[in-house]
Amino acid sequence: MSAPVLSIIILAAMFLLATVLPLNMGALAFVGAFLLGALVLGMSTNEILANFPGGLFLTIVGVTYLFAIAQNNGTIDLLVRGAVRLVGSRVALIPWVMFAITAVITAVGALSPAAVAIIAPIALSFAGKYKISPLLMGMMVIHGAQAGGFSPIAVYGVTVNGILAKTDLAFSPTALFLTSLIFNTLIALVLFVVLGGRALLSSRVGHFVEQAAEARMAVSVGAKAGDVAFKGFGSGMYGPRDPAGDGVAATKERSDRIPQLVTIAGLIVLAVVALGFKMDVGFVSITIAIVLALVSPAAQKGAINKISWSTVLLICGMLTFVGVLEEAGTIEFVSNGVAGLGMPLLAALLICFIGAVVSAFASSTAILAALIPLAVPFLSTGEIGAVGVICALAVAATIVDVSPFSTNGALVLANAPEGVDKDKFYKQILGYSGIVIVAGPILAWLALVVPGWL
Repeated sequence: MSAPVLSIIILAAMFLLATVLPLNMGALAFVGAFLLGALVLGMSTNEILANFPGGLFLTIVGVTYLFAIAQNNGTIDLLVRGAVRLVGSRVALIPWVMFAITAVITAVGALSPAAVAIIAPIALSFAGKYKISPLLMGMMVIHGAQAGGFSPIAVYGVTVNGILAKTDLAFSPTALFLTSLIFNTLIALVLFVVLGGRALLSSRVGHFVEQAAEARMAVSVGAKAGDVAFKGFGSGMYGPRDPAGDGVAATKERSDRIPQLVTIAGLIVLAVVALGFKMDVGFVSITIAIVLALVSPAAQKGAINKISWSTVLLICGMLTFVGVLEEAGTIEFVSNGVAGLGMPLLAALLICFIGAVVSAFASSTAILAALIPLAVPFLSTGEIGAVGVICALAVAATIVDVSPFSTNGALVLANAPEGVDKDKFYKQILGYSGIVIVAGPILAWLALVVPGWL
């Protein structure tokens, strides 16, 4: 059996094991890299570890560490309260505020499940109180998380941009971010219209800000039951990776606002310096995080525990394995097979469908880390727009996180409002995710690949 074929079998086995068993895909990838590299290809340990993505490791650690401190010092709660004030008494704006807040949280560095774990309990509690469709509210939260997920300083964006930075492909991080933002916003608009949003336009409610504060005190069933890395203050939302569970709550005292204002300034500086001056996101984010820790030492307590080490392991393991795949000739083998179809548009659609179907049951980050390098040689031929295909794949592989088998979908299901039939709610989420899995890749392909404008 040839090395490329054997490596593909190992990759498929890794995805299967990580889906069926509670195993970290990154840990499996390191094992796969060792077995394939050392035993089959005769690579030395140094040659295998040369593929370890040190820069990406620092970026993910720095960004998630910064977000953890921002959450500990109450900045996230400050942003939530500021956003809900915009609602006033208009019930119809509640789903959109939840969409926007979740998008902002992921855009500044939170992992998608962490953002959903923070916002879903609040959103779904309001859905139950004001007769808003739970499916509408839950999906608005998830699509909000995906809308901001590809910002240049978000984990998804950092991963994709980091992979493509090592290639010769001309690529635009801004295009990736805006594509996901616009695509998910349009989906949210359709959901709002179809699931009763128009009927909410005439509804009004008083004291929304106070009620939002009460909702923040509600305990998240999903976050306590699941392994969620981050916690919303006053919500009791913490999991095994936040053993302390004792973040510093936001306070009304003016002196306690200083760390929050410094944090907001730090996030602005990160965006300007990293994007405007092209400085390394990892070094800039961890520098800002340390400055915040010095300004408010108590706020960084437990922040290290909130770094998503499982995601760090996942991404670093997968990219190390992909480097070994390249040595095995797998990248060229797959690319030649795709090019052999003779129809670049069909090949691009096939890649999007593979990303969507696998990601609905496995890690979106893992599938992006695996598929993008496999597609690079095919895209390098110039027969089809590389930016469009990458953007379409990114969208197709992440919008399916609405599936109840994904962490995001499971969190929404776990936080179903009281009085809602969970079996019926599960079937609604399952039915919607089925539509997204089938229609999502096609729509992304039609909008981003077929026109050839990217």
